[in-house]
Amino acid sequence: MKFFTKSRYALRVMIELARQPQQDNTPLKRIAQAQRISLKYLEQIIVPLSRAGLIKSERGSQGGYRLAMPPEQCTAGDILRAVEGSLAPVDCLAPEAEICGFQRQCPSLRFWSGLGDCIERYADSVTLRDLAAMPGDCAFPSEL
Repeated sequence: MKFFTKSRYALRVMIELARQPQQDNTPLKRIAQAQRISLKYLEQIIVPLSRAGLIKSERGSQGGYRLAMPPEQCTAGDILRAVEGSLAPVDCLAPEAEICGFQRQCPSLRFWSGLGDCIERYADSVTLRDLAAMPGDCAFPSEL
């Protein structure tokens, strides 16, 4: 499965919010500057995150965005599903997919299903707190 820019940016936005004090609202402009994302594109990313109940917004002079839950209760899987819809590696395994007439005799279905399970398990095992604690220098943990 290839994740698109929207997914990568959504993770970055949520990490940025997780690194802020929980009760503080962060203006969209500040998030855009910190993450080097255009304000216009960021506005498109915020909508599905808000609809999924992952972030809250507040209007006014002290307004902005903040996490709707503690970072340890939100997973990378929650964030990716909010912007992607499904993490299924192939269309026929997506929850909203039509039943394929070939599904019963498909020789590769077990592979794709197993891969999808691995993706889901891993995405759901990494919390926003874990992501926010990682250094921002693109260094990966040695166990990955």
